[in-house]
Amino acid sequence: MRFNRMLLSTTLVVVALVIQVSILARLQLPGAVPDLMLLTVLAFALVYGHVGGALIGFGAGLLADLAPPADHAAGRYALVLCVIGYLAGLVKPDNGQIKSATAPMVVVVAAAIGSTLLYAGVGALVGDTAARHVGLASLLLTAALYDLLLAPFVVPAIMALARRAEPDPLAETGAAGAAGGGSSGWFASGTGLSIGSQRGGLRGGGLLRGRTTRARVARAGRIKGVKRL
Repeated sequence: MRFNRMLLSTTLVVVALVIQVSILARLQLPGAVPDLMLLTVLAFALVYGHVGGALIGFGAGLLADLAPPADHAAGRYALVLCVIGYLAGLVKPDNGQIKSATAPMVVVVAAAIGSTLLYAGVGALVGDTAARHVGLASLLLTAALYDLLLAPFVVPAIMALARRAEPDPLAETGAAGAAGGGSSGWFASGTGLSIGSQRGGLRGGGLLRGRTTRARVARAGRIKGVKRL
């Protein structure tokens, strides 16, 4: 990953974690808690692709696992966000950017449901059955609803920042090629003009020398004729 990606993603992930712990977790909403960390990872994954999404998701999840007041096993949320970031990054086209506003919202709903199921599944494997007592259906519904309501204010803004911080290699290549082509044409045209001027000079010089020689011969003939007379 490039330095600008690392700097931007780290900064926004830390900001999202602070808001998540200090504000969203204290709202006491029924069911799940709005997952700002998940939305941040999804926004980066939709711009940087599956590899960047997986790396950012793992780092964000591990940071959330270690930050207080986390009460689950370290690495659990890191695994969830790593998988979700990888899958969300697959939505990004190989050449180009996501221009539709519907695709990110669909990804948000699918990621909210998938992350809740995956988090509950990993918890069941390690003996955490809290999701059963709260109600898995209620968690799925509220998680999708809260994240979908929060997504229009978070995902487009982070995607715009990520695209602005990431230079477009196709545009840079096209600009470099255009500049190189323009320089080559300029030098080529300049060379053609200089070669043409040189050829013209040679031709003009040859004609001038030929005319001067003939004039000298004719003048010498006239002088000789005068002497003969």
